[in-house]
Amino acid sequence: MFDASTTHKVVLGVIGADCHAVGNKILDSLLTRAGIEVANLGVMVSQSEFVAAALAEKADAILVSSIYGHGEIDCQGLRDRCEAAGIGNILLYVGGNLVIGKQDFATVVTRFKEMGYDRVFPASANIDEVVALLKDDIDMNRLPNLGHNSGAFASGFSDWAAI
Repeated sequence: MFDASTTHKVVLGVIGADCHAVGNKILDSLLTRAGIEVANLGVMVSQSEFVAAALAEKADAILVSSIYGHGEIDCQGLRDRCEAAGIGNILLYVGGNLVIGKQDFATVVTRFKEMGYDRVFPASANIDEVVALLKDDIDMNRLPNLGHNSGAFASGFSDWAAI
């Protein structure tokens, strides 16, 4: 049954050979304070580790961070790995300094969305906005599991125009 107070669970980590730990710890702290349950894998995390942790934790989302500019390379294929593991509908968020050189961020967003990421953020993203989007996306991602006659659906949302 849908419950808006249900814990939001995420797997967080820094992908690939990236060892930038400070931002990861800050994200963990801010997400936790916002009421999100975080399984923090730390730095230098492989795609397989993200998927295994998401399965083990029954996570709602995988949050991938990359600061060293090679995120585009490191992130390719993660959606496919999730699908192969049976969690193809999990939310994928990515953020940081994702590409080498100065590139138009809208183009970067398009490339990552084509790779299957649901949200793409620059290193300068507003964490309060990210948290709000994350919670909303998780709640909306859970809706297909309710069924069309769910009374919980009607009680969980008062603004039918937003659905």
